[in-house]
Amino acid sequence: MTTKLSVNINKIATLRNARGGDVPNLVKFAKDVQNYGAQGITIHPRPDERHIRYQDARDLKSIVHTEYNIEGNPIRKFMDLVLEVKPMQVTLVPDSIDAITSNAGWNTIQHKDFLTEVISEFKKNGIRTSIFVDPDLAMIDGAKEVGADRIELYTEEFAHQYSLGNKKAIQSYIDCAVRSNELEIGVNAGHDLSLENIEFFAKEIPGLLEVSIGHALIAESLYLGVDNVVNMYLKKLKQ
Repeated sequence: MTTKLSVNINKIATLRNARGGDVPNLVKFAKDVQNYGAQGITIHPRPDERHIRYQDARDLKSIVHTEYNIEGNPIRKFMDLVLEVKPMQVTLVPDSIDAITSNAGWNTIQHKDFLTEVISEFKKNGIRTSIFVDPDLAMIDGAKEVGADRIELYTEEFAHQYSLGNKKAIQSYIDCAVRSNELEIGVNAGHDLSLENIEFFAKEIPGLLEVSIGHALIAESLYLGVDNVVNMYLKKLKQ
């Protein structure tokens, strides 16, 4: 099995917005990375639209011919956008309005009723639903209870420990992937994955379907070029 690479293009929107124009053009960038081999496009619009704008989600719909994944906190405005655009996948992330980036997964037990209701609405509209979770077995069991199709493992702690040389930090992620496979929940992963750690992570995680990578991929591309970096990831993800 080869794990799919979905490129998060939020940072391209951040760069565009810094000058107030349309350079770099987000739609063109999404087209290009798909042509370079990326198997998906991820965006994470936030309520203040400080990088991805809600209109971007609409503009990208017609040109994403791979897998379209929209991430975000399921406030009503976000839900209405997803139901309008109808991407292949929606990933629910419990980030606060002022969060710089996602920093925690869902407590699928505490928020069971809310998540069940939200996921049911998306699934009734034919949208595959994934939820962002910490590597905690109880949260995986909770994900099954709320009806999630997939989970996205929050990998910041793994990436940090790996950078310190602690490869054993992968174990909780392996355990959660095994449990997800047993429960027939698909496994995605994302946050701080990079060219440095992606090959090890992908080889160790059983049944890893997809990784979403943005910040590291864009930063690495400044030195190595986007086409080159996308294909470096694809090579490392082949198993």
